[in-house]
Amino acid sequence: MEITNKLKNQKSELLSYFRNRSDEIQSELDTQFSVKQIEKKAKAMNPMLIKTRNNLINTLLQKSKEESWSNTDILETILMITYTSNIVMLESRNDIWSYEYMAFSRRVGEIWEPFCKLCFDYPVNDIKFFIPPLFSKVKEELSSEIVDYIDKLTITEEQKVQLKKYYNQVWSYVTSGEIQLELDLHFIYNRKKYVVDFKSGFGSNEKGNTNRLLLVASIYKNLKEEHNCLLFVRSATNNNYFNTLKNSSVWEAYSGQETYEQIHKYSGYDIANWIKNNIDWEADIKNSTFTHFKENDLVKYLDW
Repeated sequence: MEITNKLKNQKSELLSYFRNRSDEIQSELDTQFSVKQIEKKAKAMNPMLIKTRNNLINTLLQKSKEESWSNTDILETILMITYTSNIVMLESRNDIWSYEYMAFSRRVGEIWEPFCKLCFDYPVNDIKFFIPPLFSKVKEELSSEIVDYIDKLTITEEQKVQLKKYYNQVWSYVTSGEIQLELDLHFIYNRKKYVVDFKSGFGSNEKGNTNRLLLVASIYKNLKEEHNCLLFVRSATNNNYFNTLKNSSVWEAYSGQETYEQIHKYSGYDIANWIKNNIDWEADIKNSTFTHFKENDLVKYLDW
């Protein structure tokens, strides 16, 4: 496989390369696992294909630096490498262990998010990443502010002690579980900080996740430094859980085409146009795999 900036247009060559590598891996796995160990075999396949993909991308990054490729050439080549490798991973997994809807919908979400994030990993615009704060640090700062405020109140010492006690009780309710402030993406654009959560879609049992997202965004909104919370959803068809977040005062929530418009706005790259011109699941996935997807009503999850 020769790495050039023409590789971004060589879909068939990349598919052939990854399929040949998949055949090699499957032959190797056949010697390690019995016919009945399909789950273990399927689980072992993806990391090996990802290693192949990463080797290509690392070689590409080295060569692009030597040859001074444009940011767009780098990104579009990596998008094509990622897309074709994802196709072969879906095919290979299905060959070993046929997909059913729960596993497939989850897998599509797992590949969609990092695919979109490539626009930020190799951006056209000038964006920078930042490290999200630790909740323990945020809690410490907020607690210190409240304690200082209580100490300055013109009330008795007994009342101050009682107020602090109530305050600590509230914290104990909030922190009954771990609060994770690290979301999927954290970047600075035009000197403003943004935090992003990607989601393939909202199912029928999302109450806990919705409440968690509301809590996390509320914490970000109360930090001294302004943070803008963005929710990017793949599916254009959503439910009340999505609407709850969209109508809240703490999240800017987008779905379907709106999501791609926002990715374009911040990263500088029109990912929707790339998808339109390059992604053709039915033509690119081998016939036997796509037939299984159609017969089991899985094609709907490939609506990117």
